[in-house]
Amino acid sequence: MLSLYVPALIAAFLITVVEMTEVVALVFALSADHASVRHGAAGAVSGTAVVAVLAFAFGAVLLAVPRTDLLWAATVVLLAFAIFLFRSTLRAYRRRRSGSAAPTRTHSALQFASGFSVGAVEAIETVIVLLALAAAGYGLSALVGALAAGAGLAIAAAVVHERIRRIKVPWLKLGATSLLFAFTVFWAGEALGYPWPGTDLALVPLFLAALLAVRGVIGLLTRAPVPVETKG
Repeated sequence: MLSLYVPALIAAFLITVVEMTEVVALVFALSADHASVRHGAAGAVSGTAVVAVLAFAFGAVLLAVPRTDLLWAATVVLLAFAIFLFRSTLRAYRRRRSGSAAPTRTHSALQFASGFSVGAVEAIETVIVLLALAAAGYGLSALVGALAAGAGLAIAAAVVHERIRRIKVPWLKLGATSLLFAFTVFWAGEALGYPWPGTDLALVPLFLAALLAVRGVIGLLTRAPVPVETKG
């Protein structure tokens, strides 16, 4: 009869919650200038699923993939989307200043790619712990814990989704842009081998610094005359 080892189950649950919560937060950030979270969420689910399948079939091979290479790839993709989103955030503040309500352009392919890289990076960090638990003989407990955490986060994200989407657009985009820049710096530091104080907790001051920096730059740029768009 199969039995569960509670400490291993709890460890798998907690590591999955920690890593995948970052994915959920970034999916919301990636969707700040889009009508829905569909493209970012699809990318994140795809990235997570690919890593999960590879881990299930070729766990040892997956662990042999240099994490630094993956971090650099994710950093570049996330930086590209952060720049796009910054431009969208700037337009949102300028529209609010001018009283315009023109829609923004979206970048679905880049949104999907960013979501994919985010899901893959965080899934690999989760898989490393899960494979270690499985190697110790607690594979079933690790699987149950990870699945329970994933299901719980999915339900929580669905519950809070509409509330987050109701936040005023400029504020939502400002927070999302700052979050993307924070993760870009964080992952670039990890790729360079920098030991962040407090590990993932370093994201808090990075986010606050990015928030101040982005808001400051937007404040400077919105003081200039708003460009008049002409139809050609």
